[in-house]
Amino acid sequence: MINGTVVELSYAEHRATWDRWYADFAFRPSTRQFPGIQEPTSSLTWSLDALNDDPGCIKLDQFTATVEQAIADCTPEGGSVLVLDWQHLCYRVRPDQGIEGEPFRWPLSPYPDGDYYIYLAEDFSFGSFGHPWEHTVCLFGTELLAQASRPVTTILGDPVRRDGHAATNP
Repeated sequence: MINGTVVELSYAEHRATWDRWYADFAFRPSTRQFPGIQEPTSSLTWSLDALNDDPGCIKLDQFTATVEQAIADCTPEGGSVLVLDWQHLCYRVRPDQGIEGEPFRWPLSPYPDGDYYIYLAEDFSFGSFGHPWEHTVCLFGTELLAQASRPVTTILGDPVRRDGHAATNP
């Protein structure tokens, strides 16, 4: 347990979660074949290239805070979110149950820093998928998009895909 809000998944939970992720999202880990998942309806995918020239990591910090806050806001009170790091430890996070006086810290970032990072509702209805080699992030779920799409677009620029298809931006 970290900070009273983050718990490592057991081996059985880890396996079951990844098995379902592979099945439900047709996950295809690859350094060359993109996208890495079957992006669901009610999804937007952005390039992370806008963060390449980010002195002081200001945009990265804004992006991270925006996605994490939107995911926390979409999580029902007392509920939890799965935070997955491909082939590494994975966690169950309860964003509304911190230790008084200590800031809540997510165990990973939605920014895929060298590996696939996934934030996922327990029922898989919303979340984020960060692809390190395509250098993209996909947000999915109607409520999450309602909260995060405008600020993420302000930070990263127009989405490159909508609902798994090339975006045509006005």
